[in-house]
Amino acid sequence: MVRRIYTEKKEDFAVEARLLLEEIRDFLKINSLTGLRLINRYDVEGLDSQTWERSIPLIFAQPNVSFAYREFPPVEGKTLLLEMLPEQFDQRAVAAAQCLQFLAGGERPRVRTAQIYVLEGEITAEEEEAIRDYLLNPVESWEGDWAKPKTLAPPSPRPADVGLIEGFLTLDGEGLKEVAAAQGLTMDLGDLTLCQDYFAREGREPTVTEIRLIDTYWSDHCRHTTFSTQLEEVDIADGASKRGYERYLALREELGQTGPITLMDLATIGARYLKAQGLLANLYDSPEINAYTVEIKVDVDGREEDWLLLFKNETHNHPTEIEPFGGANTCVGGAIRDPL
Repeated sequence: MVRRIYTEKKEDFAVEARLLLEEIRDFLKINSLTGLRLINRYDVEGLDSQTWERSIPLIFAQPNVSFAYREFPPVEGKTLLLEMLPEQFDQRAVAAAQCLQFLAGGERPRVRTAQIYVLEGEITAEEEEAIRDYLLNPVESWEGDWAKPKTLAPPSPRPADVGLIEGFLTLDGEGLKEVAAAQGLTMDLGDLTLCQDYFAREGREPTVTEIRLIDTYWSDHCRHTTFSTQLEEVDIADGASKRGYERYLALREELGQTGPITLMDLATIGARYLKAQGLLANLYDSPEINAYTVEIKVDVDGREEDWLLLFKNETHNHPTEIEPFGGANTCVGGAIRDPL
């Protein structure tokens, strides 16, 4: 059973609504907007009636600062209801669900939230649309439904069969470029040829999912191909930086490196030099350019095995400034998530 409650800060505590009103009047220059109310809606599934009643004054609307409405209250003005998109992180819903679980002492209930903006004043249709565009970020939210759902359980339709990229193994260079264009891939011809050779050894055509995962993992989002860009002309004005670069060139010559000069080569030259001096004997040589891996011995059920211990640094969170609360989700995590 889905239960619903609306909450609203009392006037003295409605700081968020007042700041938003000032923001809209200041940034959008809509002075006809004379008032703004912000009402939060909570839908909860998985609580018994007794716990639900206890939760309202404890979790959703403390009586000294907030109102709690069983039904949407009478309002004067135009309303806009916004919800987070499915699968987007909803911090308010997660916090409420965690508190409810503590209170109930059982399974965590499902919670879905929405924010309802009540726009007061004689605003025009154009001004209302401007406010809507200002409040609604289509990357993370949409205009929600006023009807109460029968369940908050996410739909789980049977997925369709995964499609194959037919004829992939026999395509020439132009054919591979056509596949890249049709699938919106970022891989170049060399990458696609490597994939073609691999699946030829496997003796099968690749699925669309496999190619898209590889494409995302090999994109600059995860693989950081920018660091592999060849630096053919370098002009440094700063003296200290120039001396550092000249030292790098000297180390390359001492190590006998003849490969291209790249940002990644600049970053890893120190470790290569230390290994050549015998100071990093257990450093594992790997084509993975943005990881540091050492060879170690591990006791596995009384048997010593050779293992690789990998230290990996991420350069950013994913998606940048869109869903920051989910934390780092790059590399394999981003490769799995982005195509989906």
